[in-house]
Amino acid sequence: MTSDSRGAADASQTPVRAARGPGACTATDTLAGELNAERAHIDDCRAILARMVAAARQQVVLGEDVSGDGASAEVLGRYLRSYARQLAEEPEGPLFFGRLNFGSGPDAGDHRGQRYYIGRRHVSADPTATPLVIDWRAPVSRVFYQASPRDPQGVAVRRRFGWATSSKGASSDLTSLEDEQLGAPATTAHGAAGMGEGHAGSGGGSRIVAAEIERPRVGPMRDIVATIQPEQDDLVRGELGDSVCVQGAPGTGKTAVGLHRAAYLLYTYPQRLQRGGMLVVGPNRTFLRYIAEVLPALGEIDVRQCTVDDLIDRFPVRGQDTVETASVKHDPRMADVLERALYQRVRPPRESLAIPDGTYRWRVDADTLAEVVAQVRQQTLPYATGRDWVRARTMELVRRQVERRAGPPPSEWVRRMARSRAVKAFLDETWPAVRPAEVVAELLSDLDTVRTASDGLLTEAEQKALCWAKPPRSTKSAPWSLADLILIDEVAGLIERPGGYGHVVVDEAQDLSPMQCRVLARRSDFGSLTVLGDLAQGTTPWAARSWPEHLAHLGKPDAAVAPLTTGFRVPAAIVAVANRLLPHLDVRVPPARSLRGDGKLRVRPVAQAATGVVAAVRAALDEDGSVGVIAAESDMPALCQALTDAGIASAAAGELDTARRVTVLPASMAKGLEYDHVVAVEPAAIVDAEPRGLHRLYVVLTRAVSRLDIVHARPLPPALQPLIQPMAPASTPAEQTPTEQTPME
Repeated sequence: MTSDSRGAADASQTPVRAARGPGACTATDTLAGELNAERAHIDDCRAILARMVAAARQQVVLGEDVSGDGASAEVLGRYLRSYARQLAEEPEGPLFFGRLNFGSGPDAGDHRGQRYYIGRRHVSADPTATPLVIDWRAPVSRVFYQASPRDPQGVAVRRRFGWATSSKGASSDLTSLEDEQLGAPATTAHGAAGMGEGHAGSGGGSRIVAAEIERPRVGPMRDIVATIQPEQDDLVRGELGDSVCVQGAPGTGKTAVGLHRAAYLLYTYPQRLQRGGMLVVGPNRTFLRYIAEVLPALGEIDVRQCTVDDLIDRFPVRGQDTVETASVKHDPRMADVLERALYQRVRPPRESLAIPDGTYRWRVDADTLAEVVAQVRQQTLPYATGRDWVRARTMELVRRQVERRAGPPPSEWVRRMARSRAVKAFLDETWPAVRPAEVVAELLSDLDTVRTASDGLLTEAEQKALCWAKPPRSTKSAPWSLADLILIDEVAGLIERPGGYGHVVVDEAQDLSPMQCRVLARRSDFGSLTVLGDLAQGTTPWAARSWPEHLAHLGKPDAAVAPLTTGFRVPAAIVAVANRLLPHLDVRVPPARSLRGDGKLRVRPVAQAATGVVAAVRAALDEDGSVGVIAAESDMPALCQALTDAGIASAAAGELDTARRVTVLPASMAKGLEYDHVVAVEPAAIVDAEPRGLHRLYVVLTRAVSRLDIVHARPLPPALQPLIQPMAPASTPAEQTPTEQTPME
């Protein structure tokens, strides 16, 4: 709640419509007063936030002289420095996007008669003062997303604020207001620039929400904190201990849900996540650059964002596997092969152990030692821990001998004996210390070793596919491939458990292989997972076809699978085209539906693809927003040259260049990205380029936020043939007029 109520509507006020006729002056005056009052509140918030930043910096200085033990002082110092840095690095933007006016009824509870502004960060003059803005993650803020006319949850009026495009949060950038009386049947919109009444559409009838969702996509991904829908909010606010899998159709906001869930968990469980940290895993670095600004915009800057390859980056990648070899290495059977290869080193001792102690030798016979090794081997322990256990149990046998002969030995004596050459030699023979890369290099260098480790697991052809043509001289010079690094990480996890994260968010998870899933499972052993993906968008040779099986590889077999099928990003005309491919994708996912009735689909049959692309891009540049030209890898050089020759500047794949509206990228890099206008080039070539080409085409078609051009000189894939409408007989392919489509059933 804010104590400043200048000009703001209270909970019982009837919102003013954009009036017509003789009373228009009164309505306009009221609207102007509302806007001026809210702009004044923005200025107050800005002033208070500046004071918060200054105070946080001062606390860092004062905290350097804090009394107490060193550990406590260091923890306090880290907290103060982190808080000051978060405030100082807060991205510029509107401080709030909504307001709640609670009614006076009993369902309002403790919030009866209160008014709250909802924003990205808590803003308050001091901890005891009533906040000017409440963080969107606070418990009371949930009502902003969940309240409805059927279930107002005590809210009388929900207000949304419209801001100028690319606003940095200045009060003058507030352009419109929209009030929804949750007990009334309609939404009323106020606009500083002549906006009329709200209309139905995206965002459940809110014109401000619809405009925000449909705003042109230029530059990196932005947060959706102002437009979160109830079903998305349910997933965002799940408990920290709950692992969840979001099966999200294109445009349903699954990536945004995962990132906002990360921000929510960091806010709600700071101490528990401070120990383990938060990890966000994306499919490639282009995608990570695209989403990089979302969490900082939500106030979270200390989150590691990386790919699976970044997690296993132990050696330079010098080798390239064939598809057949990579498929074997990514297969879950390799986990058993590697475990066998590692534990083949464990063997019973050939002779007894004799530990010199002055002129005396303490002995343990070979049979007793073999029993110790066998007992430890039966335990489910990391390999290095097993070696320590063998040492400890062996020394316990020696200690008992000493105790019977001369009384309890000093602890220092036991430690010295445990480090003796005799004990080390015994361990090196029975349970040798190893390095992960050595185990994998030995396996891949020798077919006999592969056969021994994979007997009954791999076929003869698969065993041969694993082996290098020439053994390397050392692990540093080995021709490691990306798949080999996964094998090394698997062995490293068998030897010693890696440090885990408190929570891991995995996007585009359907493309992970079982062995890649195990990489992440090891890093979330004691934490939880948010798994995001779409089985229909699986494009790798080992892509998931079933979430339960995939979640088992991720170490969370009991995770709930939550479907998101309502799209807010992709218009209905484009969703309908993509849905035509679903029956041919060999996965069971429900068809997507879109709340957006807008969008344009144009099919352009041409004689030459490059010429058609130039025409399509020129037409696209007449509209607002970004343009993505997506094609098969083999077609990229010709398309880039054609655009350059036509004088059309374009950014390369992976660049987020807001000065260049056109980006040209291969279909293999399109996943997770979005453009206002997509030019999909030669669908048949995209399909033919890889075994799961239809899945790749499904991804390409659903990157469009507003408009989609399909440019083709080759015949379309059969699933898209119905898009072609009969042309006039006199037309040649180069002369045909693009076919515009509306949403199809």
